[in-house]
Amino acid sequence: MRTIAIVACLGLVLLGGCGKKTMLKPAANMPLPVKPATSAKQPSVADLLTVGPQARPVRQDELVIKSAPLAPDRFDLPPPG
Repeated sequence: MRTIAIVACLGLVLLGGCGKKTMLKPAANMPLPVKPATSAKQPSVADLLTVGPQARPVRQDELVIKSAPLAPDRFDLPPPG
């Protein structure tokens, strides 16, 4: 019973550490990663830490912007029979 309590307390302490969030910073006295082959210049620390639009897309609430009837489709045939 005592070992279960110790394991549970240890699990809670480890789980509590998961919620800690801090700002990312480059390591001191460490070089930046190598320049990508297709890049014109070496990306700065700010460039590397900014999130791109594919990683965090913008939500679009208005799905239908302009409602219009569909154009006739010559392949839209009724079922046979």
